[in-house]
Order: sequence, then structure tokens, then C-alpha cells
Amino acid sequence: MRLAGLGSGALLLAACSPRWPDQLAPALPGGTTPGAPASLQPTLPTLAPAAPLEIDLRTAPGEVNILPGPATRVWQYQGQVVQGDRNAYQTLTEAYPGPILRLQRGQELRVHFRNDMPASDRQPTTIHWHGLHVPEEMDGHPRYAISGGESYEYHFKVLNRAGTYWFHPHPHGLTGPQVYYGLAGLLIVSDEEDAAAGLPSGEFDLPLVIQDRTFDQDNQLIYTPNPMTGFFGERILVNGQMHNALSVAAQPYRLRLLNGSNARIYKLAWDDHSPLTVIATDGGLLEKPVSREYITLAPGERVELWADFSAYSPGQELRLKSLAFSTGSGGMGSMMIGGSLPNGAPLEVLRVRIDRPGAADQPLPPRLSDPGFYAPQAAEKQRRIALAMQHMTHSLNGRTFVMDEVAKDEVVRLGSMETWEFANLGGGRMGMMMGGAGEPHPMHLHAVQFQVIERQVERGYQREYATLSAGFVDEGWKDTVLVLPGERVVILVKFEGFPGVYLYHCHNLEHEDSGMMRNFRIEV
Repeated sequence: MRLAGLGSGALLLAACSPRWPDQLAPALPGGTTPGAPASLQPTLPTLAPAAPLEIDLRTAPGEVNILPGPATRVWQYQGQVVQGDRNAYQTLTEAYPGPILRLQRGQELRVHFRNDMPASDRQPTTIHWHGLHVPEEMDGHPRYAISGGESYEYHFKVLNRAGTYWFHPHPHGLTGPQVYYGLAGLLIVSDEEDAAAGLPSGEFDLPLVIQDRTFDQDNQLIYTPNPMTGFFGERILVNGQMHNALSVAAQPYRLRLLNGSNARIYKLAWDDHSPLTVIATDGGLLEKPVSREYITLAPGERVELWADFSAYSPGQELRLKSLAFSTGSGGMGSMMIGGSLPNGAPLEVLRVRIDRPGAADQPLPPRLSDPGFYAPQAAEKQRRIALAMQHMTHSLNGRTFVMDEVAKDEVVRLGSMETWEFANLGGGRMGMMMGGAGEPHPMHLHAVQFQVIERQVERGYQREYATLSAGFVDEGWKDTVLVLPGERVVILVKFEGFPGVYLYHCHNLEHEDSGMMRNFRIEV
């Protein structure tokens, strides 16, 4: 799993330029927030912004060698650097995901994007910068989708703290297939606080995108979506590759894990029962490392691990597995429609081979960052979102997606802090059989990072819940949170920086495409 240098792509000339706001947002969580109590205002190092990065990026068909025999046809982001550091744009060799964009907090990014799919596949598309705090026009809302042959310009400053973010399409009803066939990339942000932590870097800082796929006898991707349960593939790919083997030195590594699957949840554990040391979640570094026997990673979520291989000798091998679990949900449907590995099936994700001695011991810092968390008692309003079924469709408070609709209870005030409760309770046992409260829902909010402040599970669901709940990592900033059947999850969120219309939705892409998505509007 190697990183190459610059990718290639045709120069894209035409681009439409939507309005760019005159004022950028104030600092995000982890920085100084105007008007916040002194105890909530950590002092972060000042990072001098790097030179702006300008790239051309297009969607295009491609072919990659994943299995022995014929190459697999995929969709790809292809591009090149127009201005700025050419090393900020990296590609994965012999793989379809990517590129990887490496940026600094405060850096300006301009992307000239073109939908260059051939006529036979010319679906409308957008780019959603998952986890980033950007203006409404830059967020990839389906209202801004462009058709085949059209262009769009994304232009914003990276305001988030250091962390592992990603980007993918977000057209209504088409996100699932577009991500499935290959359109996804990583955006890794650095800042001075992250650098000061002294974590592994360079070749010892590895991004790992985990996805499941199904192939036909000619090595071509098969996508058979099930709107009730989601799509579950038969084979596990890491960074778009099969037979996933990672060769490492006997020393610490920083592993950045993204669950890039459409619907599959992973219960990640080492096969020798070593604990996993988590150093970051969706929105960057934790305050201090935490240890888990296993990690529960839902679609869209990221975790970063401190993986110390210094205790192993060259020649030893370690395996990262996804352990068996149960959600009491629609495994039957996933087996019948989405492949032979239902959600919760045990599987192997990655083999790690220690093939050489490592450098001198590198200690893990006992304290990693000052996340700048908010106090729950500062919340001004509470909202409840019921995750249930409405006329055989997953819904949010009984509603499904309407492109330009914002209900009165979906309007929030700029600068306000609220608690949102996601309640996955509807449907009873019949609902569980049909995919109601029996389905897990990874809930994602655009435009913000939030804190998970409470979880409760109802009676009758504890047994299944216990097969996954010890793997939650709620100690850091999040933009996606898994809500299991029978569970209530409360988050604390502050709506700051930009007004506009954004999305909240289930990040099971088949649920999202079938309507489990709504707008919310941030008003001044």
C-alpha cells in the first residue's frame, strides 16, 4: 500500500464561480470562540497559513487491477496541482480511492471540478467535504449538483483543527452508487498542535480506507442496493486493494482509519487481543489517548490509532479483524440482496507483517491536545429527532428528503448551542423485522463538529447493544455518530461561522439515498 506522487489529469478550463463570502468563520472547536467563557478558550499555537493550493479535479472512468485477471472498471477522481505544493496531492498506487490532499489549518484551497463521466454514466454529482466547516455553497448540497460536462469551483479556507477528513459525492439518490464505484478521497489537515504532539509522521503515518465490495466472474463491481438494510459486499478492500498486507518496521505507527463502506459497520480488533490505542476521532486529536479492546466504526466515521509494533520481532504477523456482532436488525435482507457477508459477520480486514527492525523507542505522549470542549449546561435549546420508518422508508421525525424544504423545527440560530437527541426507537418487533428500529443509523451533521454527551439503550435491546457498545469512542470531536437499535444518543453542537442550508442524514448511503436526510438552516 504505497503512496505515489502527483496524479495525472487533463487541464480543466471552464468553471463557474459561486459567491465567495467576504468574512470567514471564527475559530472552530479547539480554538478561541468569541464570547465563550474563559475556561472554554484554550490557547492554540498560531499556524502561519501555507501558500494556497489550487487543483484541477474531475470525475472520470478508470480501470484498476484488484483481482487476478481482467481489470475492474471504476469511477475515479483524477487531477493535478495547478498552483501550490505538488506534494500536497498524493495518489494511491494501483487503487481507485483518492487522491489524498494534505493541507494545513488556515490554508486556502481552490478546486476546479468537472464532471467528466462519459455519456453513458453522466449522472449529476457534487463534492461534499465531509467533516469540514465550509460555506453553504461549498458543502456539496444536492442543490449544487452539476451534470455531465459541467464544472463547479470549490474555494474555501481550511478552518478545522488537524484531523482526518474525507470527500465524496452527495447528489440526491445517487450518493451510494457513486461512492461504491470509486469516488472518495481523503483530506488530511495538520496544524502546530498536532505537530507538537510528536506523533509518527512520514512513512509511519498511514491512511487506511476500509470498504466492502462484490465482484462478478469478470472482476467487475456488482452493486445491488437494498434500501432497507444497505449494501454489504463480499470482499474487504483496504485502500482499494485485495489481499491486504501492510509491511511495517518494529516501531510505532499512526494509522488513520476511515470506514468508507456504504453501510457496513466494523468491530475492529487485533487477533492477538492487544488493546487498540485511539489518539483521534472524526474531528482530530483526543485530549489524551484511550484504550479499547475493540473499536466500533460506522460508515463515515474515522479513528486514528497509535499502533506500536516495537514489541514484535521481524517475521511476525498481526491481523486486524472485524469481530462478529449483532444489532438485531436486517441481516436476512443483506444476505439475500447485498452479498454473502451480512452486517456483523466476522471477517479479516488487514494483515500487518513486521519485516524489519524499527527506530529507537518513541513514547506516546500522555496528553495530546486541548480539544476546547463546550460545557453541556451552556446549551440553549433541545431538539429530538426520531429515527423510524414512514411508509416503508426510513425517516427523520416522520419526514423524508425534499430538496428545498426546511421545517420550522429545523431552523437554528447562528452562534447558538443546542443538544440534539437521536432516538432510534420506532417500529417495535415488526419494525425490527422490516428494518425500523432494528436498523443502526450512523447520523451525520454537515457544517459542524459535535460532542457525544449521553447514550441510553432501552430494555429489550441490551443484548445486541452489548456486542458493539464497548467499542464507541465518544471522547473526541465527532461529525458522525452511530445510533444503534433501541438507543438514544444526545449530542452537543454549536452552530457557528456560516449561515445557510446544510444537511443532516443517516450515513448508511442506501438509507440516505432513499430519503433518510433532511435540511437544516442556520439563520443570523
